[in-house]
Amino acid sequence: MATASKKRATKVGKKRETAAKKPKVVAKKPKAQAKKPKAQAKKPEATAKSREIDLSEFPTGALTTHTRLVCLACIFDLFTEQLGLAPRTAYSEIKRHAPSVEELTSGAPARPYFDSEEKHPRCPHCDAARRWHARFTLHRVEGSKLTDAPRRALFKSLPKADEQFQISDEKSTHRAVFFQWLDALGRRLDFAEEGSLLEATRAYLERAEPRTDWAEVFAGLRSVRRSQRLAEGWERDGARLFLAPALYGDALLVQYLVSRAHAHGGVTLEGRLTLHELVRRLRQTGYLEARGVAERDQFDVLETLIDKLTGGDETVKLHYVLDRRDFLDRVKTVYAHYS
Repeated sequence: MATASKKRATKVGKKRETAAKKPKVVAKKPKAQAKKPKAQAKKPEATAKSREIDLSEFPTGALTTHTRLVCLACIFDLFTEQLGLAPRTAYSEIKRHAPSVEELTSGAPARPYFDSEEKHPRCPHCDAARRWHARFTLHRVEGSKLTDAPRRALFKSLPKADEQFQISDEKSTHRAVFFQWLDALGRRLDFAEEGSLLEATRAYLERAEPRTDWAEVFAGLRSVRRSQRLAEGWERDGARLFLAPALYGDALLVQYLVSRAHAHGGVTLEGRLTLHELVRRLRQTGYLEARGVAERDQFDVLETLIDKLTGGDETVKLHYVLDRRDFLDRVKTVYAHYS
C-alpha cells in the first residue's frame, strides 16, 4: 500500500513539473493592417471655358476681342521643307512666334492665318485638318479712367511662364478706334436679319454709356423709339426703349455708317436712308442744332457729326493682351508628329 501511494505521488509530481515547464501561450494582438494610400483625384483637364480669362470688370464698349486661326502645317512645312531646318530647330523658332495686331485684325487674313466658324475647319491654303490648327486670341482695352484699374489688375494676374500672354500698347485716335469698332460691328451683323438694328443700337449705347447694364435693358426689347418727352438719357416702357432726341440721332448715325456698305444708302430705325435723306431728317428733328452743326453741305455735315460722335483726333492709348496658350499647346503636338 505504501508503495502504491508513493508511485501515485511520484506521477503527480512529474505532471506538475511538466506543466511548469510548458511556456504560457499569450494571445497575440492582430497587427494593424497598413492603411492603403488614398487614390489621388485626377485633376480635370482644362476646358475651353476654364481657360478663359476674366474680363467681366471691363465695360463691354471698351473691350474688343479678335480671334484668328493659324495653320501649323503651313508653318512647319515652310521651316522644314523650304528653309531646310531640322524639326527641333523649327519648333524652337515657331514657338516664339507672336503675330502682330494687324495680322490678327485685318479684314482679309494672309497665309498661314485664316478665319472659320466651322466646327471642323480645313486650312484654305493647304487643306490641313483641324488638328493642325491653333487659335490666337487678342483682347484690346481702350485706355480710360474706367478701365485703368481693372486693366492693371488683369495684367498682374496673368501667368508669366513661357510667355503664354504677351502685353503691348500703342497710341491711336478716337476717330480711328471708332471706325475700327464700326468695321468689326459691320462684319458681325447681317442687316437682312430681324433684330440687327437693335443689336447695332445696343452696341453703340454700350460705348456711349458704358456704366449701364445694356444686356439687362435690351432683354426682351422689341423696339427703340425717339422720345418726345425726354431731354436727355433714356427710359424703358414695357418692350419699348425711348431715347432722348440727341441720343436717338447718334444711334441713327451709327446705323447709317455701319450699314451703308451693305447696300445703297444705310439701314436705320427710320428705314433705308441716303445721306441726303439722313441729313434732312436730322435737321428737321433739331438734332443738328442740338449738336452745334451749322454746315449746309451734306458731306461737311457728316464729317462734323463724325468728329463730334467719335472724339476726333484726340489721342487714346490702346492696351493689347495676346493669348498664346492654345498656340503653344498645339505646337508641341505638331512637333511630336515631325520628330
